Amino acid sequence: MFENFDWLGAMRTSPVMLIILACSVMTLGFVLERLAYFWRRRGDPDAILRGIMDQARSGSLAEAAWLCRATRHPLGVVADEVLHGDGLPAEAREEKLQIALSAQRLQFERNLGFVGTMGNTAPLIGLLGTVWGIMRAFHDMARTGSAGPSVVAAGIAEALFTTAAGLMVAVPAVMLYNHFVRRISVLLTVTENHARTLRLALEEPRAAGSARELDGPAPRPLVADGARVA
Repeated sequence: MFENFDWLGAMRTSPVMLIILACSVMTLGFVLERLAYFWRRRGDPDAILRGIMDQARSGSLAEAAWLCRATRHPLGVVADEVLHGDGLPAEAREEKLQIALSAQRLQFERNLGFVGTMGNTAPLIGLLGTVWGIMRAFHDMARTGSAGPSVVAAGIAEALFTTAAGLMVAVPAVMLYNHFVRRISVLLTVTENHARTLRLALEEPRAAGSARELDGPAPRPLVADGARVA
């Protein structure tokens, strides 16, 4: 069926097909760009957290910060903000953490809006091509005064072809968009959990010092004139 179809002719005669072709090329470009970006930002968050915590617990905060900046995983950027916020009030540390997470989310979601839009819009563009093809078929019928199959075949073929092309663009776009959104959600959730674990680890010495003060030796009993005061 498809080997006998005049693809180039359909492209030349149908402006809607040109729009769908342009949308498919742009969608493919954005998807490839996002795949490359996610590949560059990959890493083992558990190993990264262990390395940062080992450096921080040994007192080498500069080495821990360097390790954060050396990794491409989003945990590196967020953990670096946690290290630089150590010693600030709790509200300020939480604000820095949320700002870092939001910045990473914006970077990962860049260009995904177009992919999601194509997943929702491509079927409508294909529907526009369907209407355009039916209009062309009726125009050919009016021009020739005949309703024979050879007269309306071109318009009907264009209508069906654009509908199929719109769905062929929309289905992969929706699947890839949902895949990216899921990956971003998991990635940032793991990053946030590990960053909060690091922040708790940094607060352990101060909490331990406060606990030692509370659990210190009991005060010596007061003595007045050689007698113990109750």
